Amino acid sequence: MRCTRVALYDIKTGTFDEVVGQAQSGMVPLFKESQGFVSYGVAQVEKNAFISISTWETRAQADTAAARAAEWVKTNSRDRFALRTNYVGDLAIDTGRREPAPTTR
Repeated sequence: MRCTRVALYDIKTGTFDEVVGQAQSGMVPLFKESQGFVSYGVAQVEKNAFISISTWETRAQADTAAARAAEWVKTNSRDRFALRTNYVGDLAIDTGRREPAPTTR
């Protein structure tokens, strides 16, 4: 069963567009190289907050992705944004595309 990771981040400095740029250059390649990757997206949900949504083939792969994402943020962006909360759960309904959507903004 596929699994999704949803993480809510607070933007500490900079703009959401800058976060998107960092995600495209850092998280997208990191996740695409990870086993079980299905899709990844980022959405602004508050003026200074955004969510990261990724889908994986298994729960173990989603958990591994959460750990890799946390390490990447710690190394590359902890002064720009911080994790508020993280959720990982099995998908009960999954009607999405089977190919990742293009990462454009």
